Amino acid sequence: MDSSELYHVKQLFFLGAYRSLADLSLPDPNSPDYLRALLYKARALIALNQPTAALQLLKGAPDNVSAKAAVSLARYIGASDSSAKESALEELRDLCVEIEGDDVEGDERDKALVKVLAGTAFARAGEIEEALETLGTDTEDLEAVAVIVQIYVAINRPDLAKKQFERSKRWAEDDLLLQLIESTIGLATGRDGYHNPSSFYTEQLANPSLSSPHILTARGVTRILRNEFQEAKSDLEESMEQQKDDAETLAAFVVAGGLGAVKRPELEELWSQMTNRHPNHPLVQDVSEKADLFDQAVSKFTVPPLASAA
Repeated sequence: MDSSELYHVKQLFFLGAYRSLADLSLPDPNSPDYLRALLYKARALIALNQPTAALQLLKGAPDNVSAKAAVSLARYIGASDSSAKESALEELRDLCVEIEGDDVEGDERDKALVKVLAGTAFARAGEIEEALETLGTDTEDLEAVAVIVQIYVAINRPDLAKKQFERSKRWAEDDLLLQLIESTIGLATGRDGYHNPSSFYTEQLANPSLSSPHILTARGVTRILRNEFQEAKSDLEESMEQQKDDAETLAAFVVAGGLGAVKRPELEELWSQMTNRHPNHPLVQDVSEKADLFDQAVSKFTVPPLASAA
């Protein structure tokens, strides 16, 4: 059973309150919660795209396989070239082999976390099969299930994501992470008019001890899907005030603007910010590809001369 302090740390991480978690003080190094809290804080820094800060924090971690995996994930995220990225992935592969042995610095939770961190890196690298094999689609670790569900949603297999959720309900407690998984699937499938994710995100945002731009963005996306464009705009504006350069929030704002939430000059400014700051985002790349296809189609079409009266 986790202490109330560690439960709060986990809640901040799962709900995407990464800045609040990164600013949180760690418990005493002699506390049984120290390593767990340190790892969640390091993972929050990685999620904020601050791998250097995460590596600095992890210098104070005990000699443990989960801490080593966090270091490798931070190195992967911070790598500037393909060689460095591959080196970090190899470190994670070696750790996944190491935890199968008997002489391991860590308990079962540490081993499970190694798989979660490795699976996350493999998924980000586009190695989907390796990620799923590492995480284990029959796992009984709820964090691993959450990553598996995200992968299935990302590759447009919500049916497999739902199977993971239904399987997890047989053994997992009805805790926050399980509810978050259910909301993720509901958002991907549109079940019941997005009622469940809408209710879940609204409930979490009512928590006075939580400040999560991630949840604001998630509710904003939900409201876009429910055709509540002005309400979505309000959520996304508030989210951008809390984290100004978040790619997903800006992308959602562009979509909401294109559907009428903002006037055209503001929409053009939002799109300019999106293309300049996040040129590799899937939305930018998809629009660019569609524009190229349109130009190719136009080039093959000859406009006939205007008809004139005889």
